[in-house]
Amino acid sequence: MKPTLLIAAVAGLALLAGCAGNRVEPQYPPKELSGFEERAELSSVWGQRVGRGLGRAGYPIAPSRDGNTLFAADERGRLAAFDADDGDRQWQVDLEVPVSSALTAVAGDIYLGTRNGEVLALSQRDGSVRWRARVPSEILAAPQPNQQLLVVQSVDGSVTALDRTSGEERWSYSASRPSLTLRGTGTPTVIEPVTFAGFANGRLVTLDNSNGLPLWERRIAVAQGRSDIDRLVDLAAQPVLTPDGRLFVTSFNGRLAALEATRGEPLWAIDFSSYHTPVLVGDFLFAVNEAGHIHALDANNGSEIWRNTALEGRSITSPAFADGNLVFGDFEGYLHLIDARSGEIVGRERVDRSGISVRPITEGRRIHVLADDGSLETLDIQ
Repeated sequence: MKPTLLIAAVAGLALLAGCAGNRVEPQYPPKELSGFEERAELSSVWGQRVGRGLGRAGYPIAPSRDGNTLFAADERGRLAAFDADDGDRQWQVDLEVPVSSALTAVAGDIYLGTRNGEVLALSQRDGSVRWRARVPSEILAAPQPNQQLLVVQSVDGSVTALDRTSGEERWSYSASRPSLTLRGTGTPTVIEPVTFAGFANGRLVTLDNSNGLPLWERRIAVAQGRSDIDRLVDLAAQPVLTPDGRLFVTSFNGRLAALEATRGEPLWAIDFSSYHTPVLVGDFLFAVNEAGHIHALDANNGSEIWRNTALEGRSITSPAFADGNLVFGDFEGYLHLIDARSGEIVGRERVDRSGISVRPITEGRRIHVLADDGSLETLDIQ
């Protein structure tokens, strides 16, 4: 999610330095791609176009798949549905709203958020609007449903629960927000009784879904350093919840922590700066740090199994998983496959030169990739 997690203040400093004739070097310059032994081939299945893509600001408008239909939108509000097998465009509508969040498609509905703090619930059948609701500010995180609620986290640090049927507000919770944050917010994890939400102040909070009151709160990262940038501690990813009641949480300038979900008691933690959502596969936890280093960890204790640094500085996406491989897009539009057991790169294909900033969608061997310019490509692992 490269463009959506840029720090506004850093961009300003870079602009000032450019005006003064000084070149600002990135902290992690992108590594050149090197050769590898290809053991997995990526073959194109179909391609389509979704409007103007993510826009100049790079909004994280990731697509969503429900059943055999893939839904995708652009930053100007063009929304389309595609057959996931052959790419047939089933319908397209112009919502005439500035879309800013990833999509969530579930149980016949599509949910999305806008730059002006509006939440839309749409029919998967034809894209018609079922209801609209307002939350306090811009929405970058995908709205998250349970059976009764749609929970929306907005950039001002608030979490709002809406009735899934009507859009009526059920409750709202606000956390303190530092003066400087990453451009982005955490995505809540929602189950029937509770919502797990991470905030820019470095805290993870569990909220009672019946009333929005906090049940427990845990500090994941502590602000340190003299500058505001050094003191960034955003929980900008999504907590990963396991069926046996463990939570895995990443933080910027902080830790990757495993918690017992019922009470928030720590199970283990390691120093780890990240704004990416990790992926859990069996006992393997795969996480990406701010430098773009990919780590495979033992989910039971946090010990490192392997590490791959070949994609350092390439602004890779959060990992997806397909057919035994981790899947990443990067800023030059390459799609990379990394063997989940060995950590070796086994496949690569350039999808689109505009770059890939949002996490690919996977289903079995199939990978759906939305490029920054709106090119929607579907590939299979051979």
